[in-house]
Amino acid sequence: MNLMNSIKNAIAWTLLATASPCTAAEFFLKDGDKVVMMGDSITAQHMYSSYVEAWALTRFPAWELRFFNVGIGGDGAPGGKNRFKRDVLSCAATALTVDFGMNDAGGDIKTFTEAMQGIADQAKAASIRVAWCSPQACENPDDKLAIDTTGNRALERITAVVKQTAATNGNALFVDQFHPYLEFIDKARPTMPTVRIGGGDQVHPGQAGQTLMAATILKGMSFPPFVAAVEINAASSKVVEKKNCTIEGLKVDADGKITFQQKDNALPFFPEGDAKNILKWLPILEELNDYRLKVTGLKAGRYEIRLAGVKVADCSNDELSAGVNLAAAVLAAGPVADQVKAVWAAISAKNGYFSDRIFGGVCQAGGVPEFMGITPEAVEAKREAVFKERMQEMNKKFEAIRKALVMQAHQVEIVPVQNK
Repeated sequence: MNLMNSIKNAIAWTLLATASPCTAAEFFLKDGDKVVMMGDSITAQHMYSSYVEAWALTRFPAWELRFFNVGIGGDGAPGGKNRFKRDVLSCAATALTVDFGMNDAGGDIKTFTEAMQGIADQAKAASIRVAWCSPQACENPDDKLAIDTTGNRALERITAVVKQTAATNGNALFVDQFHPYLEFIDKARPTMPTVRIGGGDQVHPGQAGQTLMAATILKGMSFPPFVAAVEINAASSKVVEKKNCTIEGLKVDADGKITFQQKDNALPFFPEGDAKNILKWLPILEELNDYRLKVTGLKAGRYEIRLAGVKVADCSNDELSAGVNLAAAVLAAGPVADQVKAVWAAISAKNGYFSDRIFGGVCQAGGVPEFMGITPEAVEAKREAVFKERMQEMNKKFEAIRKALVMQAHQVEIVPVQNK
C-alpha cells in the first residue's frame, strides 16, 4: 500500500472511530423480521444478499431473523410487481429490499416508474418496510471514467427514479448503490486500467463488487459497526471497561502475561475469497467491524494476542495502549473465525435449499416431477401443498443457523514476545 492510500485509509478509520456509532434502534432491520430480497440476476447470484444476511445475523446473533432471496435472472420492476404476492407475501415478509433497474435501464422510464409504484402499493397494503436499492454501476475495463457510457447514464436516470419512489412513499429508505460503485471504479481504475475492478462481468460483479454492494446497503440501513470492546489495565489487574461482552478470570502474571475468558454478544464478519480484493481501495472490513482491545499499563515491548492458543496478532505496547481493532485478525484464524465459518456454512445451506427446492423447484417450477402427469387444474393445488411442506423443512435450516450463532467463550492471552 502506498503512502497516499495509507493516509486515505487512516483518515477513513479516524472518521469512523470518532463518528457517532449507529445503534440497534437505528438499524433498518428489527428482531423478528422476515426479510425478502427481491431483484434480478444479480440478486439471484446469492452474493450481496447472503453477505447482508451474514453481517446482520452475526451482529445480532440473539435476534430471530429470516432471509429469503427471490431474485430472478432477466427480471425487472414489472416482473417484481406481478409476482409480489407469490414471492413476497408467501414468505410473510415484514421487510423487503428491492433491487431492480439493470434490465429496465434500456426500456421506457415511465414503465419502470409505474412498476416500482405498483410494488410500493402492495408493500404498503401489507405493512412491509422497504429499502429501495438502486442498481450498481456497470464496469468496462477500457472506460476512462465509468460514467462515460450510455449504460451508466441510463442507470443514473434509473437511480433517480428509485430515489423518487422512496420519497413518494412515506419517505421510505433509499440506498444509492450507483454512485458509490461508480466512485469505487474511478478510484481504482488508475492502478488497474485493464482489469474489471469489481470482478465478474460488465453487469454482474464478482465477490469484490458484491461486497461493496452489501456494505453500501448495510450503511444505508444504519448498520451498527460495533462488535465488542475490552479495556484492561495491566498494572492494576483490572477490567476497566467491557462492552457487548463478558470478561471472567482476569489474571496478570509476574512476567507480564495476561489471560482472561471473553464471551462476546456479537461477531465480526467479512466474506472470504476474492472479496478481500476490495480492501486495496476501501477499508470496508474495519468500517463494518469494530472489535476493540485496549490494554494500558504494559511494559515496553511487543505482545502476541492469542485466542484459544492461536496467535492472531502481534502488537506493541503503544498500539495496545491506544487500542487496536482486531476484526481482521480474529477473522483470519482462531475460534471467532471458526464460528463465523460455521455460521456461513449454515446460511449457505439454507439459501441453497430455498433456491433449489422452493423458489426454483416450486415457485418457478416448470417441467419438474412434482408437476408432471397431472391436470392443469391440479397444478396450483399441488404447488401450494409442496410449498408448505418444503417451507416446514426450512425451519430446520433456520434452526441450524441459530445453533451456529450460539456465542461461546474463548480464552484470550496477551503474551510478551521474548527477544531472541
